[in-house]
Amino acid sequence: MRIKNFIILTTAIYLCGSCSSEDTISNSNQQSQETPTNNYTDAQLIEMVQKDALKYFWDYAESGSKLARERYHTDNPSQDANIVTTGGSGFGLMTILVGIKNGYISRAEAVSRLTTSLNFLQNANRFHGAWPHWINGTNGQVVPFSQKDNGGDLVETSFLAQGLICVREYFKNSSDASELAISQKADALWKGIEWNWYTQNPAAPNMLTWHWSPNYDWQMNMPLRGFDETLITYVMAAASPNYSIDKPVYQQGWARSGSIKNTGSQFGLPVVVNHNGANGTVGPMFWSHYSFLGLDPRGLSDEYVNYGDATTNHAKIMYQYCVANPKGWQGYNSKSWGLTASYSRNPNTGGDDYAAHQPNNDLGIISPTAALSSMPYTPAESMNMLRFLYNENYNKYVGVAGPYDAYSVHYNWVTPRYLAIDQGTIAPMVENYKSQFLWQLFMNAPDVKQGLIKLGFHSTQYGF
Repeated sequence: MRIKNFIILTTAIYLCGSCSSEDTISNSNQQSQETPTNNYTDAQLIEMVQKDALKYFWDYAESGSKLARERYHTDNPSQDANIVTTGGSGFGLMTILVGIKNGYISRAEAVSRLTTSLNFLQNANRFHGAWPHWINGTNGQVVPFSQKDNGGDLVETSFLAQGLICVREYFKNSSDASELAISQKADALWKGIEWNWYTQNPAAPNMLTWHWSPNYDWQMNMPLRGFDETLITYVMAAASPNYSIDKPVYQQGWARSGSIKNTGSQFGLPVVVNHNGANGTVGPMFWSHYSFLGLDPRGLSDEYVNYGDATTNHAKIMYQYCVANPKGWQGYNSKSWGLTASYSRNPNTGGDDYAAHQPNNDLGIISPTAALSSMPYTPAESMNMLRFLYNENYNKYVGVAGPYDAYSVHYNWVTPRYLAIDQGTIAPMVENYKSQFLWQLFMNAPDVKQGLIKLGFHSTQYGF
């Protein structure tokens, strides 16, 4: 979820309901409500949380498209069941690949579902190749995210493209006709995105812009500059064989002509990059997750930044901030930590709100995905959080699709709700910690490697 979401959703929270599914994921370790504490091993915990996160995209997928619903509310599961989220669906594609790899779902059933999903995307509304943020799962029509956000959303599209590349690579050498067709369809969908169209905003020349609308043109006017979640948008745009951008677009946009660099530190750790609006500290954790489900930051650098350092230190600084707990919130400690954009507690009503939690917007709310999806960066600290959730507080903080979106010990508050983009980073990033599965799929894709080289990247992991 993004700052854009924060602006809009703090005033209007859209509800989303359930959909039926004949295929469900079994979890042999599913808890009864009577079990207060558990003693699962780390290996059991990792399997449980990956299976649980997968359920969001399998058991609770949008019924027609089989793509990801924007949200699922266990306290109101029947409302707005057909709002498909483009970026969350990209994360869902990668989560399903993890499920296939680990044997959590049958390959044949997954192939059937992926075929349905890619056919839906082929026929859905597109705007110079980019999908909108939200799509009606019943007919493929755009659902406006706001009045002027009713066209192409290039950032959400890039999250989906990251997933499409992984799907393509996973099935590309298959001898099965259905699997090979999925690979070819994913490739065609990705190649149809007109990235360079989104450099034409007259208010932000020679950089990518987030939105374009056939009704409102460039009026949303949100140019993409780092550091935030949009690195993958520039990488995908450079990698495009048909609609590529040139290196100066990346340098002037994402890298801010070098001013993306930050020489300061927090808790004795270099911050490395200027996090947008964070005033010298770090932003919400999702900035180091969304682009890096496929993009491997280890040993990855351009002429300005080492992204392995930037992402790892982001997570370590977030952990140290929560342990230091300068605002004195109850429940912040070495096993209950992590701030990111998520549901939040409305301070006036005590009900649900939405906020981009970070050190300079710390509201006493912990979002489990922040720590769990940081497992490649902070394995020990993230495992502490996983044990806290599943061994110590299962009945309180874990539900039908894994850890709930957010909680506050201080306010004795938990939301029984889920967001696709928060659940969708958990299984992929845990798998990257375990096996580097998605990192290897994505980084070894020839067009991705070519795009990274075009932008001046080097990778010690992948030899370029």
